[in-house]
Amino acid sequence: MLTLLSAMYLVVRTASAQAEPIRVLVTGAAGQIAYSLLYSIAKGDVFGKDQPIILVLLDITPMLPVLDGVVMELQDCALPLLREVIPTDKVEVGFKDLDAAILVGSMPRKEGMERKDLLKANVAIFKTQGEALEKYAKKTVKVLVVGNPANTNCLIASKSAPSIPKENFSCLTRLDHNRARSQVAMRVGVPSDSVKNVTIWGNHSSTQYPDVHHAIVTRNGKEIAAFDAVNDESWLKGDFISTVQQRGAAVIKARKLSSAMSAAKAICDHMRDIWFGTPDGEWVSMGIYSSGNSYGVPDDLMYSFPVKIKVGFTRFKALSHHKQSTLASALMHNIIRALSL
Repeated sequence: MLTLLSAMYLVVRTASAQAEPIRVLVTGAAGQIAYSLLYSIAKGDVFGKDQPIILVLLDITPMLPVLDGVVMELQDCALPLLREVIPTDKVEVGFKDLDAAILVGSMPRKEGMERKDLLKANVAIFKTQGEALEKYAKKTVKVLVVGNPANTNCLIASKSAPSIPKENFSCLTRLDHNRARSQVAMRVGVPSDSVKNVTIWGNHSSTQYPDVHHAIVTRNGKEIAAFDAVNDESWLKGDFISTVQQRGAAVIKARKLSSAMSAAKAICDHMRDIWFGTPDGEWVSMGIYSSGNSYGVPDDLMYSFPVKIKVGFTRFKALSHHKQSTLASALMHNIIRALSL
């Protein structure tokens, strides 16, 4: 029979063996993506079921009253892994001693705004955040940029934090990856986890290239090439690509708001793979630093490649064994031109 003394001993051993909390920053924390994201982080879906979390929530000063409501909701969830929630509008507080930074907030494009004006506004935001990472965060911090234009914003942040390795920065194309995976799964009539190794090349915009030339579908217990499983080349080279490219716009048209639930799920998937590694035999799509790639993509860009990550990684890079079709080469050239403007 378990005695009171032994029960107390077990409790003490469990408590002492638990990991130290990690500090995780989410910017734009009063927004709709963060609202769908924070619960999953706080309950252990991203960094592990035994990893305590200190959540740091950063937003602009006018959003602090809304942020107070978000904090109350997180407290009311009574989540055992959530040790502290820190709402702030100050970068010196928000970026201090970070283990992970998820940069969701950015300047959205407003009606009548020129692209150059949007880029100028976001340069200022992500230069400031990069400088804050450099000054206050751990040098091992893993940074995910979500706010659009994500590739450009990620590059700006990384260049503003020169002592943090470029390999620690990535931008989100996992939403597009998940969209491509889901489209193939629905077309074939299998669950989405029966489709693996799709690839998003380039950037999170309508110029991206969703590629299934190396994708695998598991059907009736057998792995077959996605092209064979779909058995409709014209769809794969036409409507499939345009559907994935334009999915964000389609969501806005139907919902009158941009993607939030699916974006939050993609952020969780991306960060979980960074933290724990990708499954054996699978790769995922991430926007990473392009220097040293084998696909002819110019150096010094943030560009989405197929990526594998090992547990405990310090560096990760694009796979290098993919052969490119003529279509792929043409589409990738268009992406490079868009990103280089």
